[in-house]
Amino acid sequence: EVQFVESGGGLVQAGGSLRLSCKASGFTADPYAIGWFRQAPGKEREGIACISSSDDSTWYSDSVKGRFTISSDSAKNTVYLQMNNLKPEDTANYYCALDLLLPIRDWGRVGYEYDYWGQGTQVTVSS
Repeated sequence: EVQFVESGGGLVQAGGSLRLSCKASGFTADPYAIGWFRQAPGKEREGIACISSSDDSTWYSDSVKGRFTISSDSAKNTVYLQMNNLKPEDTANYYCALDLLLPIRDWGRVGYEYDYWGQGTQVTVSS
């Protein structure tokens, strides 16, 4: 059974930083794209960052580019999201997801059925 365990969320003041982690287990397929979505109350789910297992290439949404950095540690089966200069509008539930077929440039495609999802971790940024 494939499982993702996200951690690292919490409450932080605007301008602060957090690092999210997503540890995968029960998964052996390769290559794949793994990354992060977020969803705030009353808003659509938004794909924000992903990384390719084949060459570590990355993709970011415009909303986080330059502030967030995605990385992975294949030995630990873990992907990270370093979030700097956080803003109140970054407040959301953050989810890890993985897909076996989607090119990273298409991460966040609306209506696409991603292969695996984590349970989410809450990030709250106070002003």
